[in-house]
Amino acid sequence: MDKEIGRIKKNENTEIVIRVDDYGGQTGITIREFLTSEKYTGFTKQGTRIPAEKWPEFRKLVEEVQL
Repeated sequence: MDKEIGRIKKNENTEIVIRVDDYGGQTGITIREFLTSEKYTGFTKQGTRIPAEKWPEFRKLVEEVQL
């Protein structure tokens, strides 16, 4: 059930990828870095996974961010 929602360019070689996925039978939102370089192309260990049941709480916190 992996579905990519979108990507945000972090720098020349790195993007932040947001996707909905199913891991261990549980749906959640994964936010990870994707690196493109001569030595390696793929997901890094940098990122986090938010379980679906915690998504409303996480979303509320993000909406409170004011820059």
